[in-house]
Amino acid sequence: MASNQLTIVVCSLLLLPLAFLSTAAHDETTPTKPVEKKVDVVVEGMVYCQSCKYSGSWSLTGAEPIPSAKVGVICKNFKKQVTYYKAYETNAYGYFYAQLDDFKMSNNILDHPLHGCHVKLISSSLANCSLLSNVNYGLYGAPLRFENKVLRGSHYEAVIYAAGPLAFRPAQCTPETHV
Repeated sequence: MASNQLTIVVCSLLLLPLAFLSTAAHDETTPTKPVEKKVDVVVEGMVYCQSCKYSGSWSLTGAEPIPSAKVGVICKNFKKQVTYYKAYETNAYGYFYAQLDDFKMSNNILDHPLHGCHVKLISSSLANCSLLSNVNYGLYGAPLRFENKVLRGSHYEAVIYAAGPLAFRPAQCTPETHV
């Protein structure tokens, strides 16, 4: 009787490590949930002060970048309802990088940024160059262009669209004198 109990105890001790190995093997073969890649939508562009010489045209010859100018990014769904709006400011070189945080598409085709988002001029930081112009449709909403720019990281991706360039125009232009 004692020998049967001893045999059971020894067998149990020998089989115990196998039980842990089988649970460990089960944990390794259990598929892990893949880390979702965050995809951001970004709009970039430039804002200028149009030269008096070309005021009234779409020419940006001689234009100067405007620091701290404000633009708005407006996105509408296929029902023409505003689904996203945010104002962005240009840097010291007139460049804006608008990361559309929390931008969502309910329909990947109909609500795509190329179809539903536009950039409009809001305000200029220059008192002498603060009239809105319609260069690249800055008054009504400059359409976005996909220029095949994508930033990629291990868990991050940013699809970058371009808009503009956009321009304000001077309120006062001195007439040219011909000598």
